[in-house]
Amino acid sequence: MALQAVVAADLVQFSESFSMVDLFDTEPGAPVDLMGAVIWPCWLDRAAQTAMLADLRDVARAAPFRQYETPGGHKMSVRMTAAGEVGWVTDRSGYRYASQHQSGGSWPEIPASVLDVWRAISGVDRDPDSCLVNYYGEGAKMSLHQDKDEADHHWPVVSISLGDPGLFRVGGMVRKDPTKSRWLMSGDVAVLSGDARLAYHGIDRIRFGEGDLLPDGGRINVTLRVAQ
Repeated sequence: MALQAVVAADLVQFSESFSMVDLFDTEPGAPVDLMGAVIWPCWLDRAAQTAMLADLRDVARAAPFRQYETPGGHKMSVRMTAAGEVGWVTDRSGYRYASQHQSGGSWPEIPASVLDVWRAISGVDRDPDSCLVNYYGEGAKMSLHQDKDEADHHWPVVSISLGDPGLFRVGGMVRKDPTKSRWLMSGDVAVLSGDARLAYHGIDRIRFGEGDLLPDGGRINVTLRVAQ
């Protein structure tokens, strides 16, 4: 009953701006269609999540998390790093993919545990060349945006959630299109492809400290892309 009360409160809070997907409609593990985005609940079990988290700590040691500045001069609330041939970066000069992180070194290789998810779920025969790793601390969010800095939008975007729940919102091709939302839980995987590849999407908020995968709380989002 406590969980149902929380969901009901969220529905009241957000109903004026977008509709919510009922968390109790879907059998656990079955794919969920959210405005064209396909969500696979509980794709990674706890052991797989823990192993991937260890791999991502190695990535962060090689290329530390940074809090980037947008071209407009605003600090992003998430902290970011990357792996692969290129990583996504931003500063006053614009949004772009770069072959080196801002400390001057090459990005580390994409961990095998992360590539395994792409190969199992993406439906394509090419590996990604970019793996973005975002850390959401308390109060962090990601406003509605399109993933459009890649050279070819034919390739899907695969997103892995680890840690605290994040409220994932998906809309259409125009920012003002109607949206729907769903809580992404630790181990969930989302895929944006086909007509939904350029859909506006974002994370409205997280339930900081609710999960126990990250000892200090927070959410990690791992996003795999073919950027070049």
